Amino acid sequence: QVQLVESGGGLVQAGGSLRLSCVASGRTSRSYSMGWFRQAPGMWREFVAAISRGGTNTYYTDSVKGRFTVSRDNAKNTVYLQMNNLKPEDTAVYYCAARNAPLGEIRAVVSEYDNWGQGTQVTVSS
Repeated sequence: QVQLVESGGGLVQAGGSLRLSCVASGRTSRSYSMGWFRQAPGMWREFVAAISRGGTNTYYTDSVKGRFTVSRDNAKNTVYLQMNNLKPEDTAVYYCAARNAPLGEIRAVVSEYDNWGQGTQVTVSS
């Protein structure tokens, strides 16, 4: 098991930027591929971005491509989500998740992840 704690959320105007962090503790995060998901009120939790164990592979949902960047620092057991040019439709609670996975593998489905953080609120005003 790995414990995950997100931070970095907040209120920002449209066009602004935020960087979310997710710190892992417990088992080393090097064994896990990591994902970012978000959930708006009344909506299903949806995939945002994912990064493989070594950081060589990344994947994004179409709506954030070119605006969001996922990265990781395994020495710090931390995964980041840099969010630029934020839009009101990006407003949601953002969750990081971990999946014990082979090197290079990434997944974009909620049910594929079995370790979750508590979430951090991102609110983008128009």
